[in-house]
Amino acid sequence: MVTIETFGEDIDITTPKRMMKYVLIWCSSGNAIVVVDDKELKLEPHAVITITSGQVHYFKNAHNAKGYILEFTLDYFCKDDNDIELVFQNGLFCHFAMNEVITIENFKFLEEQLRKIEDELKQKPYQYLISVHSRIELVLIEINRSKIKQGNEIWKPDALFLKFLELVRANFEEQYSISKYAQLLETTESKLNEQSKLFTGKTAQNVIYGLIASEAKRLLTYEKLIVKEVAFNLGFSDPFYFSNFFKRYVGMSPKAYQTQYAIVN
Repeated sequence: MVTIETFGEDIDITTPKRMMKYVLIWCSSGNAIVVVDDKELKLEPHAVITITSGQVHYFKNAHNAKGYILEFTLDYFCKDDNDIELVFQNGLFCHFAMNEVITIENFKFLEEQLRKIEDELKQKPYQYLISVHSRIELVLIEINRSKIKQGNEIWKPDALFLKFLELVRANFEEQYSISKYAQLLETTESKLNEQSKLFTGKTAQNVIYGLIASEAKRLLTYEKLIVKEVAFNLGFSDPFYFSNFFKRYVGMSPKAYQTQYAIVN
């Protein structure tokens, strides 16, 4: 539901992990290299990295770095459309590999909120989960403010589009059609296409293809699966068709990609 640990408390900090949770990594001192999927990010003091549900992440090294790792599920945090939009505003927990290091201007305030979240979760006073939810809101707002002050454009996607992305991520194996997603979301195909084009410049189907390609890269890199198993996990009944699909979107065959990038644990 929601947890917080210091870097030292997470004994598996250097082991690649993948969770269906949203992860916020805050560095108060020192520096570290954090790998998110296939991207290395240098984390320095008073900066955060946000990682979306399903992304693989780990610390490649941490030079005496200190800080917090906050994790929470979508079900816990997103009680209404406003919460959903806050989680994804300005690409904070984006599904499109837009992870970045964000330096926080009012860092004392942000770290104070994380400490209070830590205290609440340890002591569990009356209605502590409500309090923690409110403090996570304050943390996300402060990160957004820092991004805006640094010159970033405001990006506020609609809750419907974000629900669409979450539904796709949760149903890769099903290979649902756009009409099926529209039915599940109680909307229309044209509305999903309108939203997708507005926020990504792509059709809803091409958004799905992009998410599938990203998921395929994660499975080929971090899971001990052969190409055929990856194909089946993503709803492809024909591994040959999957290989052609992957090559079209990634630029190389899945076997060649796995040979070059796979991490063996």
